[in-house]
Amino acid sequence: MAVVREFTLPDLGEGLTEATIVHWLVEVGEVVAIDQPVVEVETAKAMVEVPCPYGGVVTARFGEEGAEVPVGEPLVTVAVGAVPDDLAGAVPGTEPGSGAGAQGGAPEAPAPPASSTEEDSGSGNVLVGYGTGAAAARRRRIRPGGASPLGGAQRPPEGAATGPAGAAAADRAPGVSGGVHAEAAAVGPAGTTGANGAAGAGAEEAGSRTVPVISPLVRRMARENGLDLSEVTGSGRDGLILRTDVECAIRELRERELPRVVPLPGAETPAVPTPGAARPAGAAAGAGALPDEERIPLKGMVGAAAEKFSRSRREIPEATCWVDADATELLAARRAMNVPGAPKVSLLALLARICTAALARFPQLNATVDTKAQEIVRLPAVHLGFAAQTERGLVVPVVRDAHARTVEDVSAEIARLTETARAGGLSLAELTHGTFTLNNYGVFGVDGSTPIINHPEAAMLGVGRIAAKPWVHEGELAVRQVVQLSLTFDHRVCDGGTAGGFLRFVADCVEQPALLLRTL
Repeated sequence: MAVVREFTLPDLGEGLTEATIVHWLVEVGEVVAIDQPVVEVETAKAMVEVPCPYGGVVTARFGEEGAEVPVGEPLVTVAVGAVPDDLAGAVPGTEPGSGAGAQGGAPEAPAPPASSTEEDSGSGNVLVGYGTGAAAARRRRIRPGGASPLGGAQRPPEGAATGPAGAAAADRAPGVSGGVHAEAAAVGPAGTTGANGAAGAGAEEAGSRTVPVISPLVRRMARENGLDLSEVTGSGRDGLILRTDVECAIRELRERELPRVVPLPGAETPAVPTPGAARPAGAAAGAGALPDEERIPLKGMVGAAAEKFSRSRREIPEATCWVDADATELLAARRAMNVPGAPKVSLLALLARICTAALARFPQLNATVDTKAQEIVRLPAVHLGFAAQTERGLVVPVVRDAHARTVEDVSAEIARLTETARAGGLSLAELTHGTFTLNNYGVFGVDGSTPIINHPEAAMLGVGRIAAKPWVHEGELAVRQVVQLSLTFDHRVCDGGTAGGFLRFVADCVEQPALLLRTL
């Protein structure tokens, strides 16, 4: 007899209390294995897949794509031990409920056994990014002509309630002891994809052309502004339409809709307000009226970053010092390292290695402040974070144990983390527990900055652009490659002398890379 288990959104750690559903990986009626990912969610930290600790048949899903689900609320219900009869009967010698099935006459791997231990606790691995490590079984789906083992439908009806309130009001599935949240609905006509739009990984159909869109937020933005995505050219990989593409298209659409004013000869040209400008008081909304201001909710990664910035400014008494340095010799050393056939070493990796050497000399800055215990905690290892700008916003991947890595190893790890960040695949472990941050804002073409410390760290080194400037070199005026370095530090962990000594050591290593040999 099937036992239905409810799988709720697990505790994601790091103080995260909710997640946004990005893409469902299973349909109602599909057979899932223990620890098989069932949904892709976006937290304030990263985009991750959530594995289900139960194996069986998915009987219900809760939440549409783009919906926010609090921790502890249900995601799916799974009938543990139930296997569809049509799948079992496809292979000779199998009994209904045995877990064997076929597609095209080929037998599939048996479903996980429904032992009493699994029925009670599942795999126990419900945290994001963790599992038993066993390969997930191949997913199987009930065909439209077959009923689910619980007598319910294979997917919720269009517009059906999927939250906790709607689940409580749904009919209890027949033949299930105790009753669970299961949605009963008839299967739609052949070819329909249901309320969640199962057109693959977020793709939309516009006529005969498939529009590559992953984010449901991008699709909703286009829909609310009356934008046809088939007319938008994506700037992402393989033509993927990104949020910036939709925003640019919306601005162009609004500009085309503005009335064109042709002044008469000698008449004063009236000013045409720009899109998004404030509407004059008392102006009536009608034909030709400007759209309302755009409101962007502080949710997800944007909201988490805003909260972290605010908390940093509230709690940390920060100070900033800076210095100009001649980076000509550092660039020459990098060119000498990057010989043909050898792994490439990035400039950021060299700066990262200089930071670890400076932190070994000034460990006061590799610390955090325990406000509850009123203690400064100096940390033994350097987990170096570096700021990376992505399509989804600013993220800070962390290079673990950077102090124990070679320059080549640090360079390879930075390249890997950067590529993963741009693809939105960083895990929580790769985004947390940093002890010091390196911020290369020179890539934006600016010289200096006073960055906000990445709470709860104690310091951040900023690096401006490297530009040719007049410089006194060996007593003579010359054109050299100059960079501005800035250090923002928590004044509770050290005084200005320590901060100045750290920054001066970094500048000396930039100007004379041979000084690093003393610390290796």
